[in-house]
Amino acid sequence: MMKKCFLISILIIAIVGGSNGQTTTASRSADRYGIRPVLIRSPYLQVATDHSMMIRWRTDMLDVSFVRYGTQPDKLDQIAGNDFRTAEHIVTVNGLQPLTRYYYLIEGFRDTLQKDTNNYFTTLPLQGKAGKYRIGVYGDCGSISTHQSDARDQFEKYLGNDVLNAWVLLGDNAYSFGKDYEYQSHFFNIYKDNLLKKSPLFPAPGNHDYQDEPYAAEVAQRSGEVAYYRNFSMPTKGESGGLPSHTSAYYSFDIGNAHFISMDSHGSQENGKRLFDTTSAQVVWVKQDLEANKNKQWVIVYWHHPPYSMGSHNSDRESQMVKIRENFIPILERYGVDLILCGHSHSYERSKLMQGHYGMEASFNAGAHLLSSSSGFFDGSENSCPYIKQDDGKGTVYVVSGSSSRTDHTQPGFPHDALPFASVDYVGASIVEIEDNRLDFKWICEDGKVRDHFTMMKGVNRKQVIKVKKGTAVVLTASFVGQYKWSDSDSKERSITVKPKQHATYTVVDPYSCLKDTFEIQVK
Repeated sequence: MMKKCFLISILIIAIVGGSNGQTTTASRSADRYGIRPVLIRSPYLQVATDHSMMIRWRTDMLDVSFVRYGTQPDKLDQIAGNDFRTAEHIVTVNGLQPLTRYYYLIEGFRDTLQKDTNNYFTTLPLQGKAGKYRIGVYGDCGSISTHQSDARDQFEKYLGNDVLNAWVLLGDNAYSFGKDYEYQSHFFNIYKDNLLKKSPLFPAPGNHDYQDEPYAAEVAQRSGEVAYYRNFSMPTKGESGGLPSHTSAYYSFDIGNAHFISMDSHGSQENGKRLFDTTSAQVVWVKQDLEANKNKQWVIVYWHHPPYSMGSHNSDRESQMVKIRENFIPILERYGVDLILCGHSHSYERSKLMQGHYGMEASFNAGAHLLSSSSGFFDGSENSCPYIKQDDGKGTVYVVSGSSSRTDHTQPGFPHDALPFASVDYVGASIVEIEDNRLDFKWICEDGKVRDHFTMMKGVNRKQVIKVKKGTAVVLTASFVGQYKWSDSDSKERSITVKPKQHATYTVVDPYSCLKDTFEIQVK
């Protein structure tokens, strides 16, 4: 009996000692008496690049940190890690190949802590490289409920065997105050079996992550009082693309030809400045980052407080939202940002392609502020052609996707005049799918239905004049990604080969006659 009590005492001391990450006499004694560390936070992926992946996990007592990995599930012949004893394990695996699947297990001094068929990840594609990529979008996802679990399950069902290259969080990731135990039960335990262990996560903070208090971001990072900054690692040195921010509050990264920027709309920076203060370090940095990444085909920015909403929050009345719209949105539109994602309101709300609306809802004018009157559905329904961004870069779509775990009340007059595609009837998460010069956005609901979606394209509806010698074969390629109807050809492929004997004109259109490329072949 005394021996049993002694062992329990050792275990308690070891758990407490694990909070500061230091090796203790108790933890060494625990090894001697056969007490083994237990995994209490499953592995999750952070700071992904095209050549590395960070893997984090937590144990109930101090242990060493090792990851075994390889490109075959039955041949984990490489190892990374260290023998420093800690309860918060962080291992970066380097020297990987781009866009490649790796299988892994995590282990401590004595035991394999986790190994199963879902322990694998895919590295990011090369920065700037076009391909087909999928990015999950979860806003206000930390209200533990069956709705949250159903939305997760339907999102994963939609994804199937396709790779989710990354997923982003739009803030309020663990209710009600972003405490560590709330993160464990409301977030990590909910997403541990699939998303967290397979797809790298790039979060943004919300007001509840700051315990609903106006904390200074720098103080919150240093003090550890805010669990958000203890639980997540961010690419602050530019290792995942973009300019180094040198702060976990905001940062940027690339997924192939798409550039993402995560902002902090709640915490304050130097001298109490926030996102809506255009001279703040955060805004100065984001302007520099956007300037440096003009070559990226797609630019997506996300944070917590939306500039437009009539869901559970009112963008006409809440000063934070008003100032972001008035002061910060013009900067992003000036740089041609394609898509802006926010949460905060526990609703789904979406705009059309718009520009230049910085006032109250009543000042929104479709004729003045919409660059397209289309729904953007691109499905053959009435007025549903894709949003087409011209070479001047004008036009942004705004989405409030704050319904990943709950919905809430609305403001009188919901939906907002600028966000006609809106609902509080369903919980759901969103996905961004990018293929070359085409971007698709989908809201996947807890019952499995995609209740809103839109398509955006760039560099389409091209007219080309091609001069060739008689008898020369010419490959013609449509400027858009989709389905194809060629003139003078039954091919349904994106490219066809022609060998005209005289001047000829070929066209290719989509099935809904929204897009059209023209090729004029001049034969010498």
